[in-house]
Amino acid sequence: MQLLQTLCEFPAPSGEEAGLTRFVLDYVRQHAPTWAHPPQILHDEARFQDCLLLVFGQPRTAVFAHLDSIGFTVRYGRELVPIGGPECRAGDRLVGRDSQGEISCTLTVEEALEKETERLGYEFSRDIERGTSLTYACDFRQTDTTVQSCYLDNRLGVWVALRLAETLAHGIIAFSCGEEHGGGSVPYLARYIHDTYGVRQALICDITWVTEGVRPGAGCVISLRDSLIPRRAYVERIRRLAEASGVPYQLEVEGSGGSDAKELQRSDIPWDWCFVGAPEDNVHTPDEIVDRRDIDSMLRLYQALLRAL
Repeated sequence: MQLLQTLCEFPAPSGEEAGLTRFVLDYVRQHAPTWAHPPQILHDEARFQDCLLLVFGQPRTAVFAHLDSIGFTVRYGRELVPIGGPECRAGDRLVGRDSQGEISCTLTVEEALEKETERLGYEFSRDIERGTSLTYACDFRQTDTTVQSCYLDNRLGVWVALRLAETLAHGIIAFSCGEEHGGGSVPYLARYIHDTYGVRQALICDITWVTEGVRPGAGCVISLRDSLIPRRAYVERIRRLAEASGVPYQLEVEGSGGSDAKELQRSDIPWDWCFVGAPEDNVHTPDEIVDRRDIDSMLRLYQALLRAL
């Protein structure tokens, strides 16, 4: 879990993924020679900005895993603006850095009755420079049965993708940016992948929710729908392959939520996609928690699906 802990500790809110991209790129360059099938590494800021593509063999399927996380931006008068959709709790510890040095502050939450919203702020010994990004302080915890930390969404998806890369023979792993705050990188990645390799089927390597119908420890989730509805024929194919693999999994049906899939759904290219990911509880807080059995299921299911698709 050392790699996962390092990924969770790395600050990379939407729009500021460059540092994490460099870390992943260095990790791939260091370890790829030992993988079963070293990939072609595509990192070109002019074409892909802070995204990264790993291309293995003769790809038929693309796996999308977003690098970014939720967070906060310092505004004026000690006010914070959310990045993405954090579950804001007064007293949560936030960290960052501006030109005056390191920052470790606490989140404040006040009701703003005139707007029927919450006013977010921070407590710190000085004013923080406007535009500074703040993220949750990482407290990475493990037990025999669980892993708990901020930003398991989606650093766990990135971890699964990097572990998948160790044995992958044919496929593309696309590390995308900006998913938590509206997306934007998947359209140009999807266009390049389709036009260059003819690939138009995808798996979304992301983390979903524990709900009344999705239980921790029961296996990785195959999502039948969220706010978007994938093409059923493709999802049923994923289900059949999952069943044949013998890897434990469970099915999800939701009416809200989304992922990088929304960019594929709205594309002018006929992409097929399916969300496949472990469920977590305490979503978008510093205390996201995932059952180790679901982590194991997620990795093994991706390995099985990429062999068969």
